[in-house]
Amino acid sequence: MSYNVEDRLQITDLMTGWIHRDLAEWDKMHALFHEGATIEITWFEGLAREFVDASARMGESALKTKHMIGNPVITFNGDKALVETNAMIIGENIELNVGCCTHNRFFDRVEKRNGQWRIVHRQSVYDMGSFTFPVGLVEIDMHVAKKYPREYAALAYVLEKSGFPVSRVFATRGSELEKKMKAEGKAWLKVAR
Repeated sequence: MSYNVEDRLQITDLMTGWIHRDLAEWDKMHALFHEGATIEITWFEGLAREFVDASARMGESALKTKHMIGNPVITFNGDKALVETNAMIIGENIELNVGCCTHNRFFDRVEKRNGQWRIVHRQSVYDMGSFTFPVGLVEIDMHVAKKYPREYAALAYVLEKSGFPVSRVFATRGSELEKKMKAEGKAWLKVAR
């Protein structure tokens, strides 16, 4: 199968479509995923449709986020592809006056069904992050900040303090978890659909 510009554009639109989350366009957010798709990120693991609903609840809270999305790197096999996309997550709790900036890479499994590429599984690798203080310096609970790998400790701190706890350790740059995630993704890609 050859991959034309349309295939690449559809997948790129999926990745940049994450803006719908920041704009509270929940129907458009749902459309990024195939039925039964799953997601694993810091504060949520489960079905993508439930993630969209949880994101709507987050959007009504004091936690505000924005995602800056880069260009995807796509590896095709038939009607399947692995996609890795640089992103930056900017978050701030407007009541606590504390924020963060985290650089990550979304690692997606996507499939083409009925002529449409959609996400079937989204994961993230966290590369680096830091605190920001939009309304001056605040006291940081270092015990909470040290519970997580430094690559996303600031994000996890802001999430936890905002009522969206992080329940486990996630992949960071060069970690065994990243290697395992990529190996599983490559094994998935090899199996024809």
